[in-house]
Amino acid sequence: MPRPSAAQVCLGSFTVVATTVALLAVSGAEGVLAVAVLVAVALALGTVVTLLSLSSSSTAAGPGTAEEAGTPQASPAAPVSPAPVTPVSPAAPTGPERAYARQR
Repeated sequence: MPRPSAAQVCLGSFTVVATTVALLAVSGAEGVLAVAVLVAVALALGTVVTLLSLSSSSTAAGPGTAEEAGTPQASPAAPVSPAPVTPVSPAAPTGPERAYARQR
């Protein structure tokens, strides 16, 4: 399961805080147990909101793989053409020297 983005975590956190404040204001709960139950309900609701936003964003983006989309994959026995190789001149720096040369 992919991790929620920062926006999705903020949405879930806001839901927890807003629900807790609303439930405490409406219920008038004063006991420790009653407040703990209301906070637990708000936390569960925030978790559900985050998970629902996570699932709706992944379905809106489309399927992640071709198998999920129903398109067939190439079989492992299919020939694969190699990528063209570009020759590198020995005078061109390739490692850390290249990064150092760009800094000048």
